Amino acid sequence: MSVYVITGVSSGIGFGFLKSISEDPQNLVVGLVRNKPATEQKVATELGKRSNVHIIHGDLTNYATLKQAAADTTKIVGERGIDYLVGNAGFPAQFDAYSPIGELGEEPEELDDVADKLFKTNVTGNIHFFNLFMPLVLKGKTKKVIAITSGHADLDFINNFDIENSALYSASKAALNIIVAKFSAQYKKDGVLVFSMSPGVVEVGHFGDLTPKQTEGLMKFVGRAQAYAPHFKGPVPVERAVQTIRSLWERASIETGYAGAFVSHFGNRQWV
Repeated sequence: MSVYVITGVSSGIGFGFLKSISEDPQNLVVGLVRNKPATEQKVATELGKRSNVHIIHGDLTNYATLKQAAADTTKIVGERGIDYLVGNAGFPAQFDAYSPIGELGEEPEELDDVADKLFKTNVTGNIHFFNLFMPLVLKGKTKKVIAITSGHADLDFINNFDIENSALYSASKAALNIIVAKFSAQYKKDGVLVFSMSPGVVEVGHFGDLTPKQTEGLMKFVGRAQAYAPHFKGPVPVERAVQTIRSLWERASIETGYAGAFVSHFGNRQWV
């Protein structure tokens, strides 16, 4: 049996993790979400009664809720601790998703607001999440901490293929990768594997209802992604992504070089 604590399980990859992992009744899954009632209803509707699933309130932008979530989780898992702590939740801003950085400067107030929210959620929020839950990880048997990041944070990918879009989001994920490495530097001696992983390009509903200009920006990115990886055919379904991600985090170890690493779902720097 393994104990998992995962943020952002209300939809997308997070809900995919919850669904897949809880299929094994021997696993225990604690999911942190901002909207607990809505997520509990979704779980009941789509998964039925699974006694090994616990949904608790936790918002990466609100330290008090994370502190309470850690206390609530302690009551649930007890002395078993946590085997897998997964920082999946994040803020995927639409503001910069399809536009080059020069265009973002035309809306300075929104740029400031989005940048603040990205860093508070994707960076500071995960620092608090990892710090508050690390005592439970240290009690666990597997002792793995995984941050879901993005290939957009890879400088070689940006520079070699002129990836213009998602500048603010990319910067927040690059900062997250540094934070992950710092946690690894501190806790590797305690047997805790901390690393960041990009899930690849996954179909989670971010590409609907685009304006013509946003569609143009998306198509430009897709074209450059295909130049980078000619085999790239588009986003993969959540179920397939979850299988690939879980396979990697289960086999990754300190001994095989994953401590503090920033890797793709393939375990290397091939992002799609």
